[in-house]
Amino acid sequence: MANFAKIGLNNKVIEILCVNDEVLRDANGVEQESIGIDFLTKLTGYPVWKQTFTDGTRKNDTGIGYTYDEDRDAFITKKPYPSWTLNETTCQWEAPVAKPDDGKNYNWNETNQTWDLINKI
Repeated sequence: MANFAKIGLNNKVIEILCVNDEVLRDANGVEQESIGIDFLTKLTGYPVWKQTFTDGTRKNDTGIGYTYDEDRDAFITKKPYPSWTLNETTCQWEAPVAKPDDGKNYNWNETNQTWDLINKI
């Protein structure tokens, strides 16, 4: 199954639909995004769709509320904190301080610009 994102105002993802892989195949048996878009446009009457991928083809998979950035050909989540910046290579938001890589759980503290350890009881 292939997933397609319905793109609304301001390039926001407003719905995700699945299409059987067989529908996407051209006369040579090769899957084509354009065939899926044509299928969904005829089915729904709505013209703006983008195929989603979990393999990094569009850098990120997507979800409702994500934004499709045409210039980067990527789905991007909402910016989680004002201090975070977008990594142009991965199209992922990054904190100004790297998260500790020690296997423990942390939450970002925007006020202090730190990763705070989550104490488990």
